[in-house]
Amino acid sequence: MTEKTHAALGLHAIEALPGEPPLNLLQRHQVVRRLQITAIVTLLLLGLGAGRTIWARAAHAQTLQATSAEQGQLFVKVTTVQRGDKGQVLALPGTLQGQVQAPISARAAGYLKRWTKDIGATVKQGEMLAEIDSPEIDQQLSQAVAAREQAASTLALARSTATRWEGLRQQDVVSQQDLDEKRSAVTQQQANLAAAEANVQRLRQLEAFKRVVAPFAGVVTRRNVDVGDLIDASRVLYTLAQVDTLRVYVNVPQSVAQRVKPGLAVVVTQAELRGQRFAGQVVRTAGAIDTATRTLQVEVALPNADGRLLAGAYVQVALPLPGGAALRVPTNALLIRGEGTLVAVVDAQGKVQLRKIAVGRNYGPDFEVLDGLADGERLVLNPPDGLADGQTVVVVPSAPTPPAASGAAGATRERA
Repeated sequence: MTEKTHAALGLHAIEALPGEPPLNLLQRHQVVRRLQITAIVTLLLLGLGAGRTIWARAAHAQTLQATSAEQGQLFVKVTTVQRGDKGQVLALPGTLQGQVQAPISARAAGYLKRWTKDIGATVKQGEMLAEIDSPEIDQQLSQAVAAREQAASTLALARSTATRWEGLRQQDVVSQQDLDEKRSAVTQQQANLAAAEANVQRLRQLEAFKRVVAPFAGVVTRRNVDVGDLIDASRVLYTLAQVDTLRVYVNVPQSVAQRVKPGLAVVVTQAELRGQRFAGQVVRTAGAIDTATRTLQVEVALPNADGRLLAGAYVQVALPLPGGAALRVPTNALLIRGEGTLVAVVDAQGKVQLRKIAVGRNYGPDFEVLDGLADGERLVLNPPDGLADGQTVVVVPSAPTPPAASGAAGATRERA
């Protein structure tokens, strides 16, 4: 199309850039419209992006606020203070002894002639254990018998003399003084005869001591002599113990001494006899606290008819003590600080009160509280070091035990 044609149509050519063809007005309007559409779309996209950013920031701010509020709360688990009505098993060491245990010595001095029982032998009461040769006692006995016969002969002569003097006195041949002297001589000789007889009996009993016999039925646990040994009263020949029933002494601490009474059933175990438990019973107590050790001596009787337990063995005595009236609190509720031993008490509004307590006996998993708490109060378990007085906490409810787990636990306890 020529310039004349353009002029006739009223179209004017747009000046083009150097080296480019000229554009008409229609093309120019199309370019401007496209630029406007692109700008509008760009603005819309920028607006959507800005809105999305603002919304995301607001959402993040809400989430952060909720998280901060949640993290600002302190969640704790609590336990309830209860009376210590459950029992306690107190294990104490002890040494087994025979029910009757005694060293056997000889009353007569001499040389051991023979012995009949050795260690481990079971003897009956009155059964001979050893025999002593004592010629000195034999000679003393013979001399005492002769002295008794002499005293008896002298007494017979005194009696006959007194009888004759009685007749002479009736005839008034002798004086009453002479008769009284004869009667006194009879009394004196009777006393001499009685003394001689007592000496004979003493020596005969000493003669019987040459036979050493068992004073009670039991087991010979020690023999200290052999044939030919010189025996005197201070030397122990045998040690005899009655082991069908044993006894053991234990020292119970003063803190639980009031709960140990005669008749309390106990269990005795020995490390060498694994899996075996022996039932015993408290038969008596000392009735007083030893001021040196602050303990109460307790005697336990232990039947041993089968002889499985040996006298002198080291054992453990388990005393099942009845529960006390003191409050019991778990050990992980303690809070040790500079002001002393504390616990964190939680009230109904969830506020914490740090309270100082007086701790009694420690049982390992829990302990006694003597002062500072009341029955039924709630305590924080495993309190953090930063826990402050008056701080608000959230109590986490305890998870219920699954039925299967609880049933299995019950079955385990039943099997135990």
